[in-house]
Amino acid sequence: MQDQFITVNGLQIRYRDTGGAGVPIVLTHGIGGSLELWQPQLDDLGKTHRLIAWDVPNHGLSGLTGRAEDWNSYAAWYLAFADALGLNQFIAAGNSMGGALSLRLAGLAPARVRGVVLANAASLGRDVFPVFRLMTLPILGEVMNKPSARGVDMALSAIVRDKSCVSADLRAAMLRNQFKTGGSAAFVATLRATTNLFGQRADVWQESHSLLAELDVPMLVMHGRQDAVLPLKHSEAAAKLARRAQLVVLENCGHTPQIEKPAEFNAALTAFTANLAT
Repeated sequence: MQDQFITVNGLQIRYRDTGGAGVPIVLTHGIGGSLELWQPQLDDLGKTHRLIAWDVPNHGLSGLTGRAEDWNSYAAWYLAFADALGLNQFIAAGNSMGGALSLRLAGLAPARVRGVVLANAASLGRDVFPVFRLMTLPILGEVMNKPSARGVDMALSAIVRDKSCVSADLRAAMLRNQFKTGGSAAFVATLRATTNLFGQRADVWQESHSLLAELDVPMLVMHGRQDAVLPLKHSEAAAKLARRAQLVVLENCGHTPQIEKPAEFNAALTAFTANLAT
């Protein structure tokens, strides 16, 4: 499947669209990632569902915004991207940061979002990977985020329980992402806007809790039980707060269930979207 590009508010955005009928499912990756993190879904579900995976601004092969971004400003970019593609109704699915953006996107356009999929979503509670907390400190954050092949291996070790699930193509994409000009600075700026030395910022996760309680949108909440970045209890609490949520816990799985447990992830996503169509 070839990359496609569209200009959104003067910025080039990369995406892949499988086409087809049905309600589109927009797939949003985590911080520091790119659309390659959704390859198992594009490969396995792309013939039966319209999947749209994209690179969030400052990530992958999308352009740089030139300013610090947080979940709300990225959600505004997300909505502008959906507008540019003419998506009037769609399902917002995201992993980690992508989950945070999907939830906030639903808050911006609840009438257009048919459902929300939160996979090991960020901003659902205070706790977060200790390394991320350290990266918010002045100077240390820049030092820790200096691009290197070793940094890619460390990142992959954090987000997957078993690195055997990481393909050569995915590792190459992660390496490319880490060496993206301006990418490291954007990563640190977003981290500092959403996290501090004590964890995810209270105002950030409290906003997520408010949205979960207010939105009358079907939600599928998934989480890998062995996630080393964000604890399962965040998703458990989110599923209880939400009005219409289903919780799926994936065993022997870390932070990226769509890569680590693609069969189970795809089955849950397929069932969820089928219910929305009825």
